[in-house]
Amino acid sequence: MKSVVKNRTLAMAAAAVGILVLAVPIFAHHGTNISYDRSQAWTSKAVVTEFRYVNPHPQLFFDVTDAKGTVTHWGAELLPNPAQLINNGWSKKRSMEALMPGTVITVTIAPSKAGGTVGLLVKAVNDKGEELVPSGGGPGGPAPAPAP
Repeated sequence: MKSVVKNRTLAMAAAAVGILVLAVPIFAHHGTNISYDRSQAWTSKAVVTEFRYVNPHPQLFFDVTDAKGTVTHWGAELLPNPAQLINNGWSKKRSMEALMPGTVITVTIAPSKAGGTVGLLVKAVNDKGEELVPSGGGPGGPAPAPAP
């Protein structure tokens, strides 16, 4: 009788450890919310150069021109994945049409904490004032400053 109880206890302990080991990858997502500095978010006019409707997060590439006329190429990831965009009415076709190369938009970007010209797209608005591909960037800092 003792060996049956011992075996069951060992089996339950092994199952618990197995479940914990398998659950770790669920919490090991790439950390979108800790990779970008929302307290340093900025807003600027931009010209779309490319939009990729891909997993795990769509990507927007755009050019920003500063007051001196210097053009800087930026890349930004959207927080929602394609399934979330579809649920919000933004199919691949609609997204690609709204963000065609050459389209002038206003972007709000939370820059990467690692530096460079990459960031999280907090918001994108077209020239009619309509929000495009709701980014789900959400709050997380003071009002965005003008572009650097």
